[in-house]
Amino acid sequence: MIVERKSHSTFDNKKDSHKEKGLETMKTSMWSFKLSTASLVLIPAAVGINYIGKMIAGFLKLPLWLDAIGTVLAAMIGGPVVGALSGAINNIIYGLTLDPISFAYAFTSLFLGLAVGAMAYKGWIENAGKALIVGLVAVLVASVVSTPINIIFWGGQTGNVWGDSLYAALIAHHFPVWLSSFLDEWVVDVPDKIITVFIGYLIFRGLPKTFLQQFDRQNHTDVL
Repeated sequence: MIVERKSHSTFDNKKDSHKEKGLETMKTSMWSFKLSTASLVLIPAAVGINYIGKMIAGFLKLPLWLDAIGTVLAAMIGGPVVGALSGAINNIIYGLTLDPISFAYAFTSLFLGLAVGAMAYKGWIENAGKALIVGLVAVLVASVVSTPINIIFWGGQTGNVWGDSLYAALIAHHFPVWLSSFLDEWVVDVPDKIITVFIGYLIFRGLPKTFLQQFDRQNHTDVL
């Protein structure tokens, strides 16, 4: 009987251990939709940063957008879900207040937030070299997702002087529309997204650890 009790006790301990590991995995999953209060506050802050970046680019008449700095920063701090929500909500607000076409580009912002957040979660913002790779991935994601949107709504153009000049030259030389449109988007996204990621990276590295600890996945979470 004593042996039987010991075996049951061992089994119960193992069972409890598996449960604890399972709960820990759920809490630390980067794809969890259970967001801390700090994460919920971060989203509107990210939208505000996006607005500021866009205003600065417009005021200085830069051939860049700089409208995803907040999305990238939120993704680095809070993970891919927070980044995706920040990007999508940002475009919805743009669509309601500035330009209805921004609704369509919510997909670009959403996938951008997912990509940067996933890479940040996996440790790809530990140094400037890795941040550059994150920037290049952001370029690819934005270009791939935006190209079909540009073709559907703008005939393949972006509305950016750099990209559209290249597009016109390629079309004049009988390049396919999809390739011309992709390169139109790509030539703008290379400087825009790399600069955006590096600005986000520098801000992130400058944040105090006590602030970043508020976004620890093991903290108390509220269901979104």
